[in-house]
Amino acid sequence: MADTPIEEMNFETAMAELEKVLGQLERGDVALDESIALYERGAALKARCETKLKEAEEKVAAITLDGDGNPVGTKPVEGL
Repeated sequence: MADTPIEEMNFETAMAELEKVLGQLERGDVALDESIALYERGAALKARCETKLKEAEEKVAAITLDGDGNPVGTKPVEGL
């Protein structure tokens, strides 16, 4: 598992680690205690990915368009 704290991971890093965790759980070749720890880490990684996706969606939604539909800038999104 990565040394980077989950709350500091970017989307790609969190998703890659989540895929590794899921692979280990699916194989079922880990002890029960380790499975529980992996499940908890996987849940935290999933939450991080969801947060990063939400942030990206809000940024995309904040892009302003001109009359022809071309992007002309951004407006601040509340809370970012």
